[in-house]
Amino acid sequence: MTPARRFSLAVLILMVAAVPAFATHSWGGYHWARTANPFTLKIINATTNGWPTYYNTAVSDWNSSTVMNLSSSLGTANKHCGAVSGKVQVCNNTYGNNGWLGLASISVTGGTHITQGTAKMNDTYFNTSTYNNPNEKLHVICQEIGHTFGLDHQSTDGSSQNTCMDYFSNTGSNATSTLSTHPNQHDYDELVTIYTHLDSSTTLAASAIFPNGMDAAGEDPSSWGRLISSEGRSEVYELDFGGGNKTLTFVTWADDTHGRGNSGN
Repeated sequence: MTPARRFSLAVLILMVAAVPAFATHSWGGYHWARTANPFTLKIINATTNGWPTYYNTAVSDWNSSTVMNLSSSLGTANKHCGAVSGKVQVCNNTYGNNGWLGLASISVTGGTHITQGTAKMNDTYFNTSTYNNPNEKLHVICQEIGHTFGLDHQSTDGSSQNTCMDYFSNTGSNATSTLSTHPNQHDYDELVTIYTHLDSSTTLAASAIFPNGMDAAGEDPSSWGRLISSEGRSEVYELDFGGGNKTLTFVTWADDTHGRGNSGN
């Protein structure tokens, strides 16, 4: 190889090495259908008991996305936290000792288009000394809301990628750590990737494709349908209505309760 070719190859290697890594954590290609970017997604704050502080921080963080604007409004706190067509509803309640810490549920039509979403935090666990700290609450609410946009986890091995979309636990010796309590640049990059293409129609309108509340994930694991994936403290369940219409539920299990889902179905 001539010196000139060796030099060219060395420059090419350096150029490739300089290209930044991009996030690849889309959740199954699920996304809100829309005809233009940036798009506005309506999100309902139905939280109580101190959670509005964490809700406001998470919504502000996700509003840093260049492709999406969140329009927040106040809702009425209710335990069911029914899904509302064209919107994301965020709730907390004492859902019981059923094993899960947080739930994110999306309704999908046409195979990939999100029509509505819910994010729920289980105060039965968050009221205990293990989880009752601001960093863990912010981590979980940020993550559950992120799932309703079509984001998966960046990591499930418990290490911190310094994003709320990982499974670092801000409990125990990490209770005072602020790692993994906000989105990172990879999350914003992935949202750009997910929403680069435009659709010919929108699911952001208020027209109900499913009856409101009928397809939101309930607090009982038996309502989630069949288990389709499991990794670490994370499981995903699918309730298939046929014709490309389904509800998917992302479960965050409490540290000591993983595996209490309806995995036999």
